[in-house]
Amino acid sequence: MTAPVSVQVAIMGAGPVGGTLACRLANAGISVAVIDRAALPPMEHPAFDGRAYAIAAGSRTLLEHAGLWDILPVPPHPIRDIRVSDGRVGRSASRLHMHFDHREAGDDAAAFGWMVEARSLRVALNAALPRHPAVRVFAPAEAQVERKPDRVELHLKDGTEIRAELIVAAEGRQSPLREQARIPLTRLPYGQSGIVCAIAHEKPHNDLALEHFLPAGPFAALPMGPSEDALPGGAPNVSAIVWTEADARADVILALDEARFTREIQRRLGSHLGAIRPIGRRWTYRLSAMLAHRYIDERLVLAGDAAHGIHPIAGQGLNLGFRDAIALTDLIIAADRAGQDAGGETVLKQYQRLRQGDNLLMLTLTDQLDRLFSNDSRLIRTVRDLGIAAVDRTGPLKRLFMRRAMGL
Repeated sequence: MTAPVSVQVAIMGAGPVGGTLACRLANAGISVAVIDRAALPPMEHPAFDGRAYAIAAGSRTLLEHAGLWDILPVPPHPIRDIRVSDGRVGRSASRLHMHFDHREAGDDAAAFGWMVEARSLRVALNAALPRHPAVRVFAPAEAQVERKPDRVELHLKDGTEIRAELIVAAEGRQSPLREQARIPLTRLPYGQSGIVCAIAHEKPHNDLALEHFLPAGPFAALPMGPSEDALPGGAPNVSAIVWTEADARADVILALDEARFTREIQRRLGSHLGAIRPIGRRWTYRLSAMLAHRYIDERLVLAGDAAHGIHPIAGQGLNLGFRDAIALTDLIIAADRAGQDAGGETVLKQYQRLRQGDNLLMLTLTDQLDRLFSNDSRLIRTVRDLGIAAVDRTGPLKRLFMRRAMGL
């Protein structure tokens, strides 16, 4: 029999939130065990697949403190301007629009955020986690978890036993730990699907992100950096595309040949980027919102998609998970410095108080935005166009929206 592995924090899930949380804690001297059902291969040369994350300015700080930002193999690309407009497919956008310039958000705002390829963050995490002396990685592995008043015990199938003060459920929306704790959920189905891909285009995007509201849902074009491998010889101008359609319509669009799929993108995007060409793969996700009624149980906290899920209309889903990680790491580090229990009631209650209200607010805002903009009522279109124009002309309110979205 081998001696139990003793750590301060165990994290179930090595995805972006769980893995970043582990690296941040480890850099602060907190011992961590990471358990994931999937292996963490080196992934030294993954193919371009078109998926990317919009990382808010506040989330970048977390990635820097976790030691991940500087080892991203594909350089992040800044979003410096955002244009919000309303319209219909195949027609010009309304003249009443909203333009956000990062310089209006304050002197500390270098950009609204950065586009980070999903594969780039995965490579950085897979490189950092196994090499950190304060992190023990168990992947692929499954664990039986027993939570006791004074500790958490994890029993792996290979006989390894892990003991921790706290366990973090960062396993995604189908979290087994959340189910084990019998934490109830509120779910909001949308009957919509998100279509995700990337395009190469003729003209530069000039670091501008487009959010175009259409009757079926929002269409976004997000500026990415040049790609060396998306096309033979590289692609100098690249944007990520994320758009919402009704489920049945999305299935039809995903099945189109490349020429017709390209035309569908062009009809929504317009001509300002010139000729376009889809690159990488096409992806689709059924959309729904979800919120756990509580984020804590005995020696357990929920983080990221295990605790909440929102409509992608504002690109805030992963950033909310990173905000969870920021709050939780700050509390755990402070408890450690004070000689306190990382899984104690004080840490758990403070975490829930810090995060539950913020996540509920963002869920409510994104839900209402989707319901407001995903329709073709002439009266509602007129009212929302006037609202967009009014916010664009109201400096303090506009600045508040910008800094909120940036996580500052």
